[in-house]
Amino acid sequence: MTEAFDRKFIEVEAWLGGRLGVAIEDVQTGQKWSYRSAERFPMNSTFKAFACAAILARADAGKEDLSRRIVFQKEDLVTWSPVTEKHVGGRGMTLRELCAAASTMSDNTAANLLIDALGGPRGWTDFMRSIGDDVSRLDRKEPDLTEGTPGDPRDTTSPDAFLESLKAAALGNVLSPASRSQFIDWLVDNRVSGSLLRAGVPKDWKVGDRTGAGGHATRGITAIMWPPKRKPIIATIFVTETRRSMEDRDAAIAEIGRFLSGRLKAD
Repeated sequence: MTEAFDRKFIEVEAWLGGRLGVAIEDVQTGQKWSYRSAERFPMNSTFKAFACAAILARADAGKEDLSRRIVFQKEDLVTWSPVTEKHVGGRGMTLRELCAAASTMSDNTAANLLIDALGGPRGWTDFMRSIGDDVSRLDRKEPDLTEGTPGDPRDTTSPDAFLESLKAAALGNVLSPASRSQFIDWLVDNRVSGSLLRAGVPKDWKVGDRTGAGGHATRGITAIMWPPKRKPIIATIFVTETRRSMEDRDAAIAEIGRFLSGRLKAD
């Protein structure tokens, strides 16, 4: 089965004409499939999942209050802020609301405010180190972190690192049971990822994910998926340096999901 996955990854990368990175783990069997999984890729908005995990961990430790309100002004808004733009001035938004906006709508201003609440990009990176991720790093805020220049290590991760970090946050003891449930709910409620893995796996799979897109034709997703009556599958997929359209990049990721679910069904 591993050889079949290797062939599929090579085929998808050749079609994209760029660089593909994949790390997939079947939690039920422990089997893993990977391709360029130790290489660095730009995170783009996938980092937002772990910004929210970090906020939840701080709340668990009594160092943060999810109901704390953050007031922000028009000059704080950056591109793609569909939720926060409606709450400028006034009472602002709670950290819980900002996490929901960043997770489910990929709101960039919400993400920046969460980064600030963590003490800046270094605070995000410190959280990742604390859960055993020695690879992922956040160096800038939105929208600069989406630059994605080839070879630039800033704001990057590897598929392997993100897979392990998502497993730790969603299935491990990084978060309390209540916070873990909230973290998963935000991923499942993602409203801007329907054309990626969700488009490839069967409709009866429960999917939680966080997507990202940025410069140099980068597209990415980190996801946890539950087939019916089965332990979950965790996947992180990145595409970069391709000339293919966003629609094509989404279709390539959906195809990997389709292939994965088909192989599991066949076996």
